[in-house]
Amino acid sequence: MSVFPQRLDSPLAYDIARAMLDGFNRHYRLFRTESARAKHRFETADWHGQQRAQRERIQFYDLRVREAVTRLEKEFRAGDQPMDVWQQVKLHYIGLLVDHHQPELAETFFNSVTCKILHRTHFHNDFIFVRPAVSTEYIENEEPAAKPTYRSYYPTRDTLQDTIERIVDNYQLQRPFEDLPRDAGYVIEAMSARLAQVKLRANFQIQVLSSLFYRNKGAYVVGKLINGFNEVPFALPILHNKQGRLIIDTVLFGEDDLQALFSFARAYFMVDMEIPSAYVQFLRSLMPRKPRNEIYNALGLAKQGKTLFYRDLLYHLRHSSDKFRIAPGIKGMVMLVFDLPSFPYVFKLIKDYYPPQKDTTREQIKGKYLLVKQHDRVGRMADTLEYSEVAFARERIEEELLEEIRKFAPSQLEISDRDGDGHEEVIIKHLYIERRMIPLNIYLQEAFDALQAAAPGSLAGQHAHDQIERAVIEYGNAIKDLVSANIFPGDMLWKNFGVTRNGKVVFYDYDEIEYLTDCNFRKVPKAHNEEEELSGEVWYNVGPRDVFPETFGPFLLGNTAVREVFMQHHGDLLDPAFWLDRKDRILAGHVHDVFPYDRAKRFARRYAAAPAGAGALEFTA
Repeated sequence: MSVFPQRLDSPLAYDIARAMLDGFNRHYRLFRTESARAKHRFETADWHGQQRAQRERIQFYDLRVREAVTRLEKEFRAGDQPMDVWQQVKLHYIGLLVDHHQPELAETFFNSVTCKILHRTHFHNDFIFVRPAVSTEYIENEEPAAKPTYRSYYPTRDTLQDTIERIVDNYQLQRPFEDLPRDAGYVIEAMSARLAQVKLRANFQIQVLSSLFYRNKGAYVVGKLINGFNEVPFALPILHNKQGRLIIDTVLFGEDDLQALFSFARAYFMVDMEIPSAYVQFLRSLMPRKPRNEIYNALGLAKQGKTLFYRDLLYHLRHSSDKFRIAPGIKGMVMLVFDLPSFPYVFKLIKDYYPPQKDTTREQIKGKYLLVKQHDRVGRMADTLEYSEVAFARERIEEELLEEIRKFAPSQLEISDRDGDGHEEVIIKHLYIERRMIPLNIYLQEAFDALQAAAPGSLAGQHAHDQIERAVIEYGNAIKDLVSANIFPGDMLWKNFGVTRNGKVVFYDYDEIEYLTDCNFRKVPKAHNEEEELSGEVWYNVGPRDVFPETFGPFLLGNTAVREVFMQHHGDLLDPAFWLDRKDRILAGHVHDVFPYDRAKRFARRYAAAPAGAGALEFTA
């Protein structure tokens, strides 16, 4: 149990706490300013600027932590202060957070700065916030000019369309809509399936968050319909059309659609938030199954996401007894992967030794993971949480896993009683953690086995065939989405892709990725003679970034069922012309549209010939 001083008698402790909070306030002010500028970038169609800002904002936190450490060392020689002063620093800091609007983020900032100054390399000690000390419940900005977290609208059956228009108008986008009344009509028509035969209760209302959510080329209204005991989450994507005017592209309904929009495989949103915890609370009401750490991540607050994830892991370990093991599936050449069966994440560490065909280094691999963190992941690359010096109880590690780490990554392993509490710990020096998915090769093999076991023409056989078809189509779609984002996966084997709970195929092996624009896509040269043609060796010159799409087939399409589906839907991936065309468009400055929803949902497809204002909705009383 922590022992804190009875009295706060160190003036220096207060000054350190105040300076620490000044550092956080500067960080959040800059973070919020950059997020708010996303509105102007959207209005002016500055897509490259939006991508650049999303990349650069990720680095804000570490820069501000370094600034704060430098100031505290320079002004207070903070690292030389005795522990009783640091205990008082924490208590003063808690006092300063009582009326703060981002207390949970400020606590995490305190942890980051304190661990650097005190050279604490693990989470358990008296001088940081292992648990939150200040509540985030019911925080609101009471200043008269402040925006509320969300706005509530109270339409009637006659004013619903006007209300949708007013909701969108209230965001004051400085660019004209092509036809907002028409689009609002489409939104109302889309709502009809949920509301047409429903009695509107006394509390019927629409609640929307006060700031738009910006990402890539889209801006999203996020809210919910409330009627009686029912709440329906929704989002309205606002895009530019080809003429540069704004349109509401579709309406997304329900938790699954919102989960896809806020997926861990997508880039972070830019959102101007005074009180982030209130946004998280509202979003959790729309997606109750989504962990809070993933919502903070989606809002660009990745350090807070890491803090919450680690607290969730510690809590889970306290309430479980299974052991960490080598993850099922084909072992990687570069990454050693393990998991805890009861916990839906995998843990990855970089090996010390790689086979000769993997010409890489630890620093290069870390660079690839950083590239993915800062890049637009377009729903096809899993986000990763990166940790250093992670301690696990020795008794929770299977012996086989420990031996694997000793064999392949000894530099990453320490076994000691670091806390001095009599319990031995396994400490991993550097670790990536990401959502667990079913490896695509295992997913397909399960379908092959089911197909083989099923009677001809049976329902089970059809189900297995459908599973293969969906997976192969999704695999090709995943590669094409990555290509649109200027990413060449490098190693395209099935084992490097995973299947999410919703059947989405996501890439998760990053050690060979390259920018598409850095690759040379070539046709395999014609053989000069029969000897070259029949040779099992490559007889032509291959540069370090040369790619021969025709050669993908033998590695990927050995199974007949897979080959048929692949060639029908994605045969163009075996043609260098496909890759060269995408590369040329990216080099010309084109930013592709990659939608976080099925294109079939787009109003432009559903109402191609509909007149303006179509879609008025009648409600029953």
